[in-house]
Amino acid sequence: MNPAELIELLQDRFEYHPERHRGLEWSWVVDRLTSRPELLSTLAEMEQSGGAPDVVMLNPGSGVWSFVDCASESPSGRRSLCYDDAALQSRKANKPEGSAVDWSNKRGLRLLNEAEYAQLQQLGPFDTKTSSWLATPETVRALGGALFGDYRFGRVFTYHNGAESYYAARAFRVALALN
Repeated sequence: MNPAELIELLQDRFEYHPERHRGLEWSWVVDRLTSRPELLSTLAEMEQSGGAPDVVMLNPGSGVWSFVDCASESPSGRRSLCYDDAALQSRKANKPEGSAVDWSNKRGLRLLNEAEYAQLQQLGPFDTKTSSWLATPETVRALGGALFGDYRFGRVFTYHNGAESYYAARAFRVALALN
């Protein structure tokens, strides 16, 4: 997908979901994209992997707008990955192809944390059949765990799992700041 096609796709999504970015004008977004063309290649990867990025303010009142994965289910092109590289290296057999944290870091992205995931769900619901790894506090990660979330029974759930685990129905959601 060339940059013009990507911008058109992003604009269509932006206009179709105004509830995700009340008070924000598309002209502001496209100014950011054209002044920072490196964002477009990252957004293309988010799109290509099934993320359906759209503009969201994850921390209301912060003034920071980000492109966030808004696919209804966890991005299909990023599933079956463990949490981070330490978890990947700890697996003795049946290693996944990579990790969520490594995939994100290589692209200048970051996983949503628990609060941001809950905020995103205010615009949802998302992950009604899948789940998404979440940025995990070091205190949890140091004990071998990692957090993930989903939406079931009309509410957001946050759970824990061994960081080395991976599932066909779990991927991760990322954010790319525009400000």
